[in-house]
Amino acid sequence: MVGYAFMGAAHSQAWRTVNRVYDLPARVRMSSICGRDPGKVADAADRLGWDSWTTDWRALVTSDEIDVVDICTPGDSHAEIALAALAAGKHVICEKPLANTVAEAREMAAAAAAARATGVRSMCGFNYRRVPAVTMMRQLVEAGRLGVIRHVRAAYLQDWIVDPQFPLVWRLQKDKAGSGALGDIGAHIIDLTQYVTGQRIGGVSAITETFVRQRPLPAGSSGLAAQVDGHGPVDGHGSVDGHGPATGPVTVDDAAVFVARLDGGALATYEASRFATGRKNALRVEINGSLGSVVFDLERLNELEFHDATLPAAEQGFTRILVTEPEHPYLSAWWPPGHIIGYEHSFTHEMRDFVEAVATGADPTPSFEEALQVQLVLDAVTRSAERNSSWTEVASTPAPVPA
Repeated sequence: MVGYAFMGAAHSQAWRTVNRVYDLPARVRMSSICGRDPGKVADAADRLGWDSWTTDWRALVTSDEIDVVDICTPGDSHAEIALAALAAGKHVICEKPLANTVAEAREMAAAAAAARATGVRSMCGFNYRRVPAVTMMRQLVEAGRLGVIRHVRAAYLQDWIVDPQFPLVWRLQKDKAGSGALGDIGAHIIDLTQYVTGQRIGGVSAITETFVRQRPLPAGSSGLAAQVDGHGPVDGHGSVDGHGPATGPVTVDDAAVFVARLDGGALATYEASRFATGRKNALRVEINGSLGSVVFDLERLNELEFHDATLPAAEQGFTRILVTEPEHPYLSAWWPPGHIIGYEHSFTHEMRDFVEAVATGADPTPSFEEALQVQLVLDAVTRSAERNSSWTEVASTPAPVPA
């Protein structure tokens, strides 16, 4: 695994757990973890359960001891690591969004398609697909319980950078993160709604905004770190003029709002914000169809609200479904009915599906091609916002290459 911070810890928890919960055709050995800081990565290896550590990801991806490479780094390194790993014949799982640019994502998807022909598998880590209630939403749609899908509402709201004194971390820098709330959390609801409905976003009209445009540099940054924009200590561009702490420009969006049309005819609204004060990790999706509606709220991760419009009028209303029964997706291996699961379980389910696919020669999902399509939606949203919300079509993806 390359990377050991938030996502690295979440993925490590999943790798440690997956064979202890599920009976799989292969057993995972957590061979090596990679990071830039020797002290920190050594501590992470011990704390997270890895056999060894390294600061050289190139040595890791070419090692004969490694079959799978898990990429949990910022987006600016996804393409380089994934391309090298695929070329070395390693199966690859890469965190979302797939890359920082469409060009990188296209190259990664093409490399994944070529590698697939030689038996090398790849997957992008959209973990919310693996929440049992979300998978059940998809099953309800596939079974026709909602009829014709007409309207989709999706929002992902956080508030962790509301304070203007919050430092200029990598997620607020375009060269490292690619985009802000749009790519970080907006990508999740784009993928989730397309996954649940089986429809793709065809076009968008968007607005984005950066509410706080200058932020203090992180603690421990050197004086030269003020030159974050490459132009040196100029006021408004990493000021170090003696009148306050060194700052740098925020180069990504803080919030994105857009309307969309899905290729099956449904209308959709999307909202992604890191400035929704009081919202810590509020993801909510509502699907409205001709025969019913279904609602998922991440803050009630084990529940769905389902409205069946085919019932007699006197019996209609939103019904709470507690998604903890053994026949519900992924739950047969966990606890008795009513004993709820949490956020980290979505990653265990992700690794279960990935290991099973690799071991049996199947294609895991979402593929790099599917992740490229999400990247193309992100790109269309950005282009629309830059052109005053003008309607912008989502570019097409190449046809999948058969294995």
